Formats: sequence, C-alpha cells, structure tokens
Amino acid sequence: MFKSSLKSLVVVTTALMVPFSAALAQTPQAIKQHKAWGAYTYNDARAGKICYILSIPTVKEPSDRDHGDVFFLVSQKPDGSAKFEPQVEVGYPLKSGEAVTVTVDGKSFEMFSQGNNAWLTDINKEPDLVAAMRSGRSMKVSGVSTRGTQTSYTYSLSGVTAALKEVANCK
Repeated sequence: MFKSSLKSLVVVTTALMVPFSAALAQTPQAIKQHKAWGAYTYNDARAGKICYILSIPTVKEPSDRDHGDVFFLVSQKPDGSAKFEPQVEVGYPLKSGEAVTVTVDGKSFEMFSQGNNAWLTDINKEPDLVAAMRSGRSMKVSGVSTRGTQTSYTYSLSGVTAALKEVANCK
C-alpha cells in the first residue's frame, strides 16, 4: 500500500512539474519521504531553486468519480524567505467564485480557486495554516467542480513537520 502511494506521489509530483519541465527542461528531485509527505526540489530558470512538500489524499469523495491527480503542497516562497505557501491542485476545474475550504482538526481556512488550483484567500493566514498542519492529525479539503459536484479530500498530516523542516532552509 505504501509503495503504491509513494509511486502515485512521484507520478503526481512529476505531473505538477510538467508545465515547468516542458518549458524549462527541469525535473523535480525527491529529497526525502516523511511518512505521508514527500520533500522535493526543482530549479526554475527565473526563481532559482524551489523546494516544496507534497501529499496525496487518503480519501477522495465522492468515491464514484474520477478525480484525476489530486494533491496538497506547501512550497517555499520563491523570494528565498522561510515562508511557506500552501496550495491545492485537483484533476478537474474548480468552480470560479466558489470557496475551497481547508479544515485541520476543526480549524477552517478559506481558499480561492483558479482553474484546478486553490490558494489561501488571505496570504496572512499562510503561517496559521502551516502551524495547524504541524500540530494537526488530519486535514480535509472541500470544493466544488465546475459541474457542481461537491468534492472532499482527506489527508494524513503524519510526517508534515519533518517534511517542512527538510525544505525550510532549502536554498
């Protein structure tokens, strides 16, 4: 089970970087796997070295739908600061104007969507979400597709703290 999840994580990570890879001929490199979260890096021609962590959901709902590749990632800000930027990516377009909600152990954060991605509506809440992830056990992401389907994804937060430490000083 873990090996197939790890293989899926590598495939998803590669899929994440396809637009960048095609344009820049770069491939993400795995740094280290920390339970449910992997640490990765790639070189961007403009921004330099980008480091991030990534996980795939343990539960996808509704279970009778093809969700495509779905993952949650936290990247290091390209300005080289130790700040992190959480992001959701799903395998279908999200409904424009409809909030995506991230809930960590009962604490909720609102995200806005663009295409198949979502980011925190208030960037000042990024440290709060990352802190909640570090201290939490489980995270749920809920959104609505352009077809009107309510979707949700559950992630284990096991290993997130170690993975964040892995990329905190990545330069």
